[in-house]
Parts: sequence; structure tokens; C-alpha cells
Amino acid sequence: MDFSLSPEQQERNSHLARFAQDFAATCAKDLQSSSGFSRPQWDRLCAMGLAGLPLPETYGGTAAGALETIQSYETIARHIPDLGLLFSLCAHLFACVIPVWRGGTDSQKADWLPAMAQGGKIAANAISEEGSGSDVFAMKTRAEKQGGHYILNGTKRFITNAPVADMLVAYARTDATSSFFGISCFVLPTDHPGVTISAEESKSGLRSSPWGSVHFQDCALPESFRIGPEGAGASLFHESMVWERCCLFSIYLGAMERILALCLEHARTRVQFGRHIGANQAISNRLVDMRLKIETARLLLYKAAWLYDQGKPCEQTVALSKIWIAESAVQIGQDAMQIFGGEAMTATHPVNRFLNDAMPARIFSGSSEMQREIVARAMKLR
Repeated sequence: MDFSLSPEQQERNSHLARFAQDFAATCAKDLQSSSGFSRPQWDRLCAMGLAGLPLPETYGGTAAGALETIQSYETIARHIPDLGLLFSLCAHLFACVIPVWRGGTDSQKADWLPAMAQGGKIAANAISEEGSGSDVFAMKTRAEKQGGHYILNGTKRFITNAPVADMLVAYARTDATSSFFGISCFVLPTDHPGVTISAEESKSGLRSSPWGSVHFQDCALPESFRIGPEGAGASLFHESMVWERCCLFSIYLGAMERILALCLEHARTRVQFGRHIGANQAISNRLVDMRLKIETARLLLYKAAWLYDQGKPCEQTVALSKIWIAESAVQIGQDAMQIFGGEAMTATHPVNRFLNDAMPARIFSGSSEMQREIVARAMKLR
């Protein structure tokens, strides 16, 4: 396996690092205190091409592979502390852009992808429901065929970007007798008749990433809004989740590096009992363990992306990397809280914010428990 970067990729990441440092400096006050979504900051990130990295140049992308995409987002997250904003951008790209690119017709791609790649149209992935989170095949939203249209009825919950979205990639059951092949995927504007969006309660983490409920009431969609053949929804969702579970977690990798750097600086400068606290083994052990978690997380994540780019089986490695990064991020956040002590208890402290942003990582995109089920099946235990 070769994780090295070409000179062009190295230059692009250096450019991204300089951009991210300037972004963090110029938006420092907003990034520290804001708990809401910022469209200007979204637009500024998208202007760097981050909303369409894997897409062909025809649609406004750079044809980046999974590994290159990971390294780009890792670089950005190492400097920008607003994981909520980056999470929204990743959800837009991996859960929405990918299905349209992979399953859409030439007409659908031409209609939707350029605006999605530029970030001009914000997308939300409408799949989760009250009773079908991990058990996606238990979804109750129905799409009944009537002539040349599908009539959608149902409610989606906890949908990232929903309150600010211009478009939806939505999933509904088209065959009640089938599970995997009974779900279809649709793309539609949020102002389409029969669609109502309401905001969910505020979150404790990833607060600048808005979420909401999507209600379909006799929503008539022409067949041209369906992505891929009828019944292809599960396979399209599965592929988008491979990208999301792999690439989205690069923002936590970058953020963990940022938190470790803060902890190291604090350990070298904070004096207690006449010496820097980093001289105490209780502190240095935590810092070494942070470094160990980050290095192993990077190796697992890069391996998963490399396998995907090579067209090799990668689902088990993706699941392992998601588990490890999510669990490591939470542990690093807790260790950082111990290192900073009472100072980190303020709501705007970067360590406090990181820990709250890390907690959901064990739940979204398939919980840690579900990832262990994937690995157990790969080990032929199921």
C-alpha cells in the first residue's frame, strides 16, 4: 500500500492548509461562539472545491479518489474548529452528491451535480425515520406508483441540513414485499409540492450543522426524479455510506491532531508544583496514548480508502476504521478535558466543543454497534 502524495496533491494540500488557517483566523470569533449554520462560511468552503472533490471535472469536481478526498478534509479539519460546518459539508457530498453521481441519468447529473459541486444547492439525505435508524429496511415512507408518477407519504427524522437544504436525496419503499430491493431513491427540490420541513430540537454537539424532519404528504414525483432503477435505493445508499463512513471521519482525524497540539502546548506551559504538568507521567501517558490513537486511526482510514480506490473489498476495514476513529475521538476529548481541567468546562473552550462534537460520531452513519456487526459477519460469526 502506498499512501504517498504526488507533487500536485502535496501542493493542493498545502494550499488547503493555508486557506484553512486564514479561514480560522478571519472567522475566529464566529467559529468560537456561533451555534448556528453560516451560509457565508459554507460558500467560502465550497469555493475551494470541497463540495465536489470526487466528481469528474465535467460536473465541477477534481476526480479525486477516496484517499485524496480524505487527506483534503483531514487537512482542513486540522485548522478549522467548526466540525458542525464540516459535518454538514461531508453529509452533502458523501450522502447526496455520491448517489446522484453513481446512479443518476446523464440528464439528472447535468441538472443537479454542477450546482451541488459548487455548493450553490445544499442537499440533505432523507432516509432516517422514527423507527428505522440502524434498521433502515423498517422504513415506513411509501412511494406508490400511479401512472407516470410516484406518490410519497411518510416522515423522515434527524435529517442533516434539512432546514437549509435546497434539494433532497430521499428514500422510500416501492415494494412492500421486498427488503433490499424494495427501496428506491429520488432526487427533488425542497420546495416541491407535498414537502414540508421542520427543524428538530437543538443539539449538544455539531451545533452548527442543522437538522430537521421532512414530511411527505401526497408528494407526486415524476419517474424522472427516481435515481437508478426501481429498487436500487439500498445499493445506492450502501455505496454512499462506504464513502461517508470512510471519508467523513477524516474530519475527526484532523480535529484530533488539532486537539493534541493544544494539549501538548498546555502541558509544556502549565506549571503546577514547580514544574510543567507534562513532566508528570499521568499527563505524558495520556498524550502518548493520544498520539497512538491518532496514528493507528490514520493507518486504518488510509488503508480503507486505498482499498476502495483499488477496487478491492473494503467494507470490513471501513467499519473498523469508523469504530476506532469514533471511539478514539471521544476518548481523546475526555483525556483533553482532564489535561485542561476546569478551564475546559466553559462551553466555548475548544476541548469542550470537540468532546461534544465527538460524541455523535459513535452513532451517526451506522453506530459503533452496527459496525461491529459488519465486522462479525466478515469474520463469519453471523
